[in-house]
Parts: sequence; structure tokens; C-alpha cells
Amino acid sequence: LLRAQSVETPVDEIGVPQASRGVSRNASSFQCQQWQDHFDTLGVATVVADTTSRALHYWNADGSDYRVFATSVPRREDLTKRGYTKIVRKRVGPDWTPTASMVAENPDLAYMPSGPGNPLGTHAMYLSWPAYLIHGTHDTRKIGRRSSNGCIGLYNEHIAELFAMTSVGTQVLLL
Repeated sequence: LLRAQSVETPVDEIGVPQASRGVSRNASSFQCQQWQDHFDTLGVATVVADTTSRALHYWNADGSDYRVFATSVPRREDLTKRGYTKIVRKRVGPDWTPTASMVAENPDLAYMPSGPGNPLGTHAMYLSWPAYLIHGTHDTRKIGRRSSNGCIGLYNEHIAELFAMTSVGTQVLLL
């Protein structure tokens, strides 16, 4: 007759069995953000784009509306710009012109008018840094991944929602 034995496995401070230490876990890197940690006031609105957790946090002017959107982020560290900026222009149906560095990497890239093949999706919000945007994408596989050339990408339906809520002058922080 065999009987199961009860064996207690010690766990660490967050409940992970000590026997599994050193084994990589498939855990989300999502982090909650508080606007007060980064800004003195909400201004006309506030956006914090967290490139580590691949999430964009939005607060309206009085803080009564808080939303989080999944994003794509720059595919390499050297393409990632961090710091404070703001939305300086908005456009529905943006056209796209690749930067010189994009063309150097891929000579087949060329200007694209707005439409289904355009990498900026249906809406774009231009930041005060040249060639850096928060925009949509028609390629939904990119969201949640390191896939952009420096921009923050959202699903088209999410960028349309964010676009409607934000105005030129919205303060932005890229972490």
C-alpha cells in the first residue's frame, strides 16, 4: 500500500517555492503608475508611457478618468527615448515618411499615404521630439511587443479613444 506524503516546500517572501528559484517565471512586468510620482499637476491631461511594462497610462485634467492601454514599444534600447515631452500635433489618417535611419536599415521603405498599409494606423499624436509619436497600428501583432522604431503604438481602436480624450498640450512622460 502506497500513501502520499505531505511535504512542505519553503517559499520566499512573495510565495514562490524556493526550489524554483533561478527558474525563469512567465510573469507580467506590468507596473501601476501614479501621476503624482512624475508630475506636479495633471495639466490639461497626462500620459505616462511605460516601455518596460508596455502600457500607456492616461489621466484627464481632474483625475476622474484613468485608463490603461497595451502598447508596442521600441524594438531596441538605442531607439528608445525617455523623458518629458508633450503632444504638439494630432492627425486623423496620418501619412508616413520613414526617417533617414529607417531607410538606411531598410532601403525599400518609402513614403506611405494614409490607409490600411500605413504603419501609423488611423490616428497619430506627435510629440515635441521630432519623429516620435503615439500612434495606432494596423498590425495588431505588434502590441505588447518590442516592435517599433521608437514610437509608442496602440491598437487602432485604442488610439482613437485616446485621441478623442487628449488635446494638444497634454503632458507626456516616456519611462
